[in-house]
Amino acid sequence: MSQPPSKPTVYRPLSPHLQVWKFHITMFTSILHRATGLALVVGAVLVAAWLLAIGLTASGCCPQAYTSFLTFAASPFGLFIWFGLSLAGFIHLTGGIRHLIWDLGLGFQLKSANALSWWGLLIGIALTIVFWVVLFATGKVVL
Repeated sequence: MSQPPSKPTVYRPLSPHLQVWKFHITMFTSILHRATGLALVVGAVLVAAWLLAIGLTASGCCPQAYTSFLTFAASPFGLFIWFGLSLAGFIHLTGGIRHLIWDLGLGFQLKSANALSWWGLLIGIALTIVFWVVLFATGKVVL
């Protein structure tokens, strides 16, 4: 009995190769959505530290805890951290709205998906800038 001819073994990369990979805004905003979610977890820890400082000061256990926290939060480095967290929050919010639109079954065409990604990114940045302009203009934040 003769055996059927064997097919030649073809080795293919398991993931897109760098020679065929190209940038896609939907890919970037997907990664950014995950990264901003992680940054917001760090922000939640900072908010918990703020609440702990309030509790320690109110209980009389550590009367300088709240002042120490505010000194850090109002420092240039602290403001940089809060700016980054607000940027992460607004970009994550607009990414969530984009996902909500996709969950409704809309915007899956390439042009629509790209436009939603760009608009979400730009609106997130714009909202962050407006937020901080209002904070500085109303005197809530000073350098």
